Amino acid sequence: MKLKLDIDALNDDFFENTKLFGISTSVKNYKLCWQLNNLLGFNFRLNNEIEICLIKKKRKYYFSIYESKEKASILTHYLYHNQNDGEYLLPEFKHIDFLWLMKGDDVEEEKINYIRNSVNAIYGVQLFAELTNNKIINKGNMVF
Repeated sequence: MKLKLDIDALNDDFFENTKLFGISTSVKNYKLCWQLNNLLGFNFRLNNEIEICLIKKKRKYYFSIYESKEKASILTHYLYHNQNDGEYLLPEFKHIDFLWLMKGDDVEEEKINYIRNSVNAIYGVQLFAELTNNKIINKGNMVF
């Protein structure tokens, strides 16, 4: 008897109770994290243990992920770098530089609006937009 892993079910489980946003910016990853940490009180830190490695054209591409856990909550924020040396974690969003995943708990609309307005106010940020699950073709690339 062969057991088959249901990748779609795993992806759906990973994205259950999440919100995903895209950020287009000319700001470098470390500067963006620094600004999010200082302006909004996050604690984004690079987490090498959940870095994503994709193999495309017989070459490995690494996509860094920054993580910030909320105090007294199960909500965790992940900031993915969407681009590495001309390849994209989510190729359907080539205009997006960073993907912000809020995972683990519901996020109030008021808080999302506050984050959206604050991120849009950062010099060099052109866009902060919610990405709906039905528009994400390669969401399995984000699963760690």
